[in-house]
Amino acid sequence: VSLVESGGGFAQAGDSLRLSCVASGFTFSRYAMGWFRQAPGKDREFVALISWNSANVYYADVVEGRFTISRDNTRDTVALQMNTLRPEDTGVYYCAASRFTGRATKPYDYDFFGQGTQVIVSS
Repeated sequence: VSLVESGGGFAQAGDSLRLSCVASGFTFSRYAMGWFRQAPGKDREFVALISWNSANVYYADVVEGRFTISRDNTRDTVALQMNTLRPEDTGVYYCAASRFTGRATKPYDYDFFGQGTQVIVSS
């Protein structure tokens, strides 16, 4: 199983970044996909979730209206479009796969995690 994130980097407040995650080694279309992030010294926190068929999406309150999660089951990819970035969005962003059919917002709800991609937002 592999989840490989890309698209992180440096940004200024108000800028946009698009993260991508390529999955392999499991049946991607049978899993809900999520994004988490972890700032230095803090716990890993939920960012966004998309169901296996894209019918349901959920966002953390702090990113609602600024971030958009999407997936392409033909390419086994999931993306996170991040607009109007803030310094508090800084952290390592991880994509994750879950067979949980409910609203999976905790790390323990997920079966696989990627290695992460760093996002740094300056003010």
